[in-house]
Parts: sequence; C-alpha cells; structure tokens
Amino acid sequence: MQREKTINILFLIVLAAFPLWAWSVDEPFLITLTTRAVIFAIAGIGLNFALGFGGLVSLGHAAFFGIGGYVMGILAFHTQTYSPLMEWPLVISGTNLMPLIWGAAIVISALVALVMGALSLRTTGVYFIMITLAFAQMFYYFAISWPAYGGEDGLSIYVRNRFPGLNTMDPIQFYVICFTWLLCVLFLVQRASRAPFGMFLSAVRQDPARVQAVGQAPYRLSLVAFTISGAITGLAGALFADLNRFVSPAMFSWQVSGEIMIFVILGGVGRVFGPVAGAVLFIMLEHFLGGLSNFWHIYLGAILLGVVLFARGGLFGIIAGREIAHD
Repeated sequence: MQREKTINILFLIVLAAFPLWAWSVDEPFLITLTTRAVIFAIAGIGLNFALGFGGLVSLGHAAFFGIGGYVMGILAFHTQTYSPLMEWPLVISGTNLMPLIWGAAIVISALVALVMGALSLRTTGVYFIMITLAFAQMFYYFAISWPAYGGEDGLSIYVRNRFPGLNTMDPIQFYVICFTWLLCVLFLVQRASRAPFGMFLSAVRQDPARVQAVGQAPYRLSLVAFTISGAITGLAGALFADLNRFVSPAMFSWQVSGEIMIFVILGGVGRVFGPVAGAVLFIMLEHFLGGLSNFWHIYLGAILLGVVLFARGGLFGIIAGREIAHD
C-alpha cells in the first residue's frame, strides 16, 4: 500500500513537471497532448467510480461526456452569437465563464445520470451494459438531428471560454486548470472510497444480498455511485470541448465509451490512480504508434489483450502489486 502511495505521488509529479518542461522549451503541442491525457483521465476516473468500486459495467458513459461537451458548446455559442438561450418564461443568456459552464455541465450530467441509472439499474449483467449503450446511442442520434447546433457537422467555438485572472488560450495556463480539476476529482474519489459509502458500495459489488441484510439499499447505493460517475464524466466532456473549441455528435459515440473503459482497464480497475495511468498510456500509444501506422489500434488491441489475460490489475497492478488500495 505504501509502495502504491509513493508511485501515485511520483506519477503526479511527472504529470505536473512534464508540461512545465515542454513550456520551457517552447513545445505547446506536448502541453496540449498532456492536457488531453489529463482530461481523459478525469473521464476514466468517472467511469472507474461506477465500474471499479460499484461493479457497474457501463458502455454508455459517452452520453455524459457528450452532454458535458454540448453544455459548454451551447452556452458559449449563445454568447458568441449574442442570442439568448431561452426567452420564455425566463430570459436566460449563454455564458463563456468557465466556472458557470462547469457547474452547468456537472449538474445536467448528474441529472441525466440519475434518470438513466434509475432505469438501467433495474437490470443486471449484459442487460445493464446494453441499456446504457442504448441511452448513449439515443443521445448520439439526437445530436445528429439537431440542426440548431450544427447537427452532424458539430459546433465550433471561436475563442476558448474565460477563467478569471487567467489567459485560457495559453496552453500551460489551461493545463493548470485541467490538472487542478484532476487533483480535485482524485481527492473526491479517494475520500469517497474510504468513507462508509465507499465500503458499502464495494460490498454491493461483491454481495448485494448481505448489504441488504444489514439494512442498506443496494439499488440506492448504486444509483448514487452512477450519478456521481456521470457528473465527473460530464465535467471531463466540458473540459475536452473547451480544449478543442469544438463539439460534435462523435462525443456521444460508442467508441468514446469504449475508449474510456480502455483507460480504466489499462491502468487498473478499482484503483484510484488507475485511469490516470491508463489515459496517459493510451495517449502515448496513440501518439507514437499512430505515427507508425494508421492501424495502430491493432497494437493497442494486442496490449489490451495482454493486460486482460496476464495483468488484470492493469499498469498499476504490475508496478504496485496485486492488492488493490484505494488510498
């Protein structure tokens, strides 16, 4: 456990130091690449909260990722076009202020996750997997048929949204924002996993009947976990859309759900820092192997197969040992 703590700290130090080095040698592309990895890590942490701690295998987390992105896109779009978001019964304007956008993305993603979870958790196993996938695909096709916000072509935002006191168009300053959010999310998940709620949630994953026998409601615990998971993933979607200054229906696609799950599996299911390592490894493979071949996913598939067969604890399992430690 102490070994894993040390590795976690070293990993965060590297994530903080590498963009500073890239900034010192004037390599903004490397800063943007690391920012992308950090945002994907937040999305992976969101899924891992449901999958690793609650045993909820979801293939629909792209729904929350896309909702976060579209919340950002829609609010920023109405600001740049000087048009109200709503005129009746209240006049609601758009905004390009990041804290307000994050708040809206988190709340709306959480509400959607609450409704989606309330229905999906009435099923188990492969049925739960398929119904979450179906929800994400519903959002995907709805976004394609939504011409007011670009439809299939997506929606471009000309200028990155504002954060008080910072120049968000500067790659290193935007990275600081994303890295700070990563630390906050890691702290939240770590505390939740060690709290009584996290203990009960782990027990639900192992034996729901025993949890119910001691007076707890497995359905309610899983629903809360799924809602928190969706909120975190929605935040990642808003940050990702701001990074690219573009949103499209592709954010809702099943491929995105699959990639988020890959982050968790590569890093280590049930480990707080697992999705962070998985996202960084995924971005590295995409960058280096993508330069060698357009079919780099073949190599990714081989690595993923090796992890599933021979290293079920993921990258952190190989480095820190088999025992899962949530702190």
